[in-house]
Amino acid sequence: MNIGPKNNKVNSYFRLMKNWDAESKKDMINKLTQSINDKSDDKRDFSSCFGAWDDVRSADKIIGDIQRDSVNNLDIEEF
Repeated sequence: MNIGPKNNKVNSYFRLMKNWDAESKKDMINKLTQSINDKSDDKRDFSSCFGAWDDVRSADKIIGDIQRDSVNNLDIEEF
């Protein structure tokens, strides 16, 4: 098990925060602890970012609309 990169990340954050005042450190500890204990985040996944396609048109109509609205511009612009 390779823990090197994780350890480097923790050390980097620690170097950043080690000079913080005690209250800021305690607040960060509380927020990190809450993030570990928060079970609602475990249910999130990438697919939850998307919804179902909602359209009354037929597949052929949708394909036709996409093809009609597509633009092929073969003009090459100079820099």
